[in-house]
Amino acid sequence: MNFFNKSLKKKNIETQTPSKKITRQSPSPSPSPPKRSPVKAARETPDLSRSPKGFTRPRRSDRKPSSPYPRDTHPLNLPPEERERRRSALSAMSDSEQDLMDVDQEEEEEQLVEHLGSSSSTSPPQVVSGAFSFANGVELGNNGDGSPVPPPHRAPIDPPSPPKPSVDAEACKVAGNKFFKQGDYDKAIWEYTKAIEADPQSPTYLSNRSAALMSACRYQEALEDAKYADELEPGNSKVLHRLARIYTNLGRPQEALDAYNQISPPVSAKDKAPAVYMQAHIKQAEDGLREGTTGSMAIHALDQAERGLGLGVDRPRKWKLLRGEAYLKMGNVNALGDAQNIAMSLLRNNSQDPEALVLRGRALYAQGENDKALQHFRQALSCDPDFKDAVKYLRMVQKLDRMKEEGNAAFKAGRHQQAVDLYSSALEVDPLNKGTNSKLLQNRAMASIKLKQHKSAIADCSRALTLDPTYTKARKTKARALGESGSWDEAVREYKAIGEANPQEPGIAKEIRNAEMELKKSKRKDYYKILGVEKDAGETEIKKAYRKMAIVHHPDKNPENEEAAEKFKEIGEAYETLSDSQKRARYDSGEDLIDPSEMFGGGGMGGGFGGHGGMGGMQIDPEMLFNMMGGGMGGGGGHGHGGGPTFSFSTGGGGRQRGGPSGFPSGFSF
Repeated sequence: MNFFNKSLKKKNIETQTPSKKITRQSPSPSPSPPKRSPVKAARETPDLSRSPKGFTRPRRSDRKPSSPYPRDTHPLNLPPEERERRRSALSAMSDSEQDLMDVDQEEEEEQLVEHLGSSSSTSPPQVVSGAFSFANGVELGNNGDGSPVPPPHRAPIDPPSPPKPSVDAEACKVAGNKFFKQGDYDKAIWEYTKAIEADPQSPTYLSNRSAALMSACRYQEALEDAKYADELEPGNSKVLHRLARIYTNLGRPQEALDAYNQISPPVSAKDKAPAVYMQAHIKQAEDGLREGTTGSMAIHALDQAERGLGLGVDRPRKWKLLRGEAYLKMGNVNALGDAQNIAMSLLRNNSQDPEALVLRGRALYAQGENDKALQHFRQALSCDPDFKDAVKYLRMVQKLDRMKEEGNAAFKAGRHQQAVDLYSSALEVDPLNKGTNSKLLQNRAMASIKLKQHKSAIADCSRALTLDPTYTKARKTKARALGESGSWDEAVREYKAIGEANPQEPGIAKEIRNAEMELKKSKRKDYYKILGVEKDAGETEIKKAYRKMAIVHHPDKNPENEEAAEKFKEIGEAYETLSDSQKRARYDSGEDLIDPSEMFGGGGMGGGFGGHGGMGGMQIDPEMLFNMMGGGMGGGGGHGHGGGPTFSFSTGGGGRQRGGPSGFPSGFSF
């Protein structure tokens, strides 16, 4: 409602019929002042210096101007923001009144005066800055000099000050120092903690507690305190010294040296020595693994670096990975087991650690468990698709497996030279993998034996045993190659050494017996060598070789040549044996070399076996004995029934059988 430029008409005041008036209840329990007419209120100067309750209005000198613009400035000459502020103030005043559109101007003036009077009786008058307070040309509620009455001055209320701590931080520090000197670090930590709670921003208390925690071997907590103290007071030499020592005890030498380098003046070489030595040993281990061929030197360097760790501090993860790498380079069974243990300890802390997964996969790969190794490499890639080591070893193992399978397929198909070539290519894939390469060398040796390349086979087996001295299969293949090359005496020694080292090795006893038999056979006449044919030669090839040799050494072509006559005799003997299938079989098996008197301790077949027929001579393979019994023994076989069990032999003349059925000896266990 607009109260500007309003004039009063006296006659209307006296004669106008009063309408319904709006009154307000004052919050004060005192009665409201009597109502006065607008004319009287305009003529009289109300004394508003004191309120009904005795409130003393502040002096004019204490008030500040409410607005920088004169009160009589026309609204159009005011800035937009000031004009908007005055308009808002007027709107607030008008909203506080009820709708007086139907009330006469005189009633409005009377209500305004009543409003001002009631306000002065209950609370200090509040005049909106910049608003005009005129009624019928007379200014209302002023101090007599034309200025509006300002609101009472209120002193700002300060926020409550925090309560003073009940703990004396300095006294706690002194007590903590006392306990620290006595070596009672737990009590010292307790006192320093109370001091920090009383003054959390004190770097001294934090540094002291850090020292106590470090002495109590609680290095991680000590590190947190030292770092916070360094943030509160950067460059404090004492704090930096403690921070560097903590880093050294935690196995972080580079960070320790960085802390030392921030101290001014520079610290002595003696102070830096533990961190410098630790860093040097770690670098030595890294260089040894990168350039060396064995991991033993790296293990030694890591052992020296770990001596600088604090009591109870676990080895850093990086050091564990370096140690696992060193064990892989060593390559023996125990070292590979240690590498797996390191990988498993890392995976227990984090099952998705790609470096630990690759480490365990490599250990499995070195042990020949390629399928499990591939699973670990794939899992590492699922954790980190960009992990280069996982990609590298995954492709390597896949390529190696593929080439090895191709070589095995060629060997089974009889393509032995192709198998040798494939195994040779596979050996170039990963020259450092001792376990896999030893198997590839053994496989190539088997293919070389088939190609009659015995020297190459022996060399491959020797290399395989150098890579893996416990590889029994390579030792047996070497013994076989030695025997087939003609060195059966060395083959027998090799087989016996295998039997002594591994008594439970399947079939080793039979292989020793066969080697001994081959050694004995090698000392007789070699009919195949006499005729110049291989041991697997067919009947036609043998006959052709005999005719050729007989023509060359026939006595008619070599008269008075005893050597030729002797050679011709050997050729005939060889052809007679090898051309007969039964004689050739006995010759090949060595049965013709067995003297029956050597088989049993009784001294002969006819006189019984003495007791239980114990064998006092050479050891005979039961399979060979069975062939001898069932294959027919020429001439009339004698029979004896001493005190032992009965035997049956099939004789050349079709004699009757005695003993067990089908020619088996009765009661004899093979």
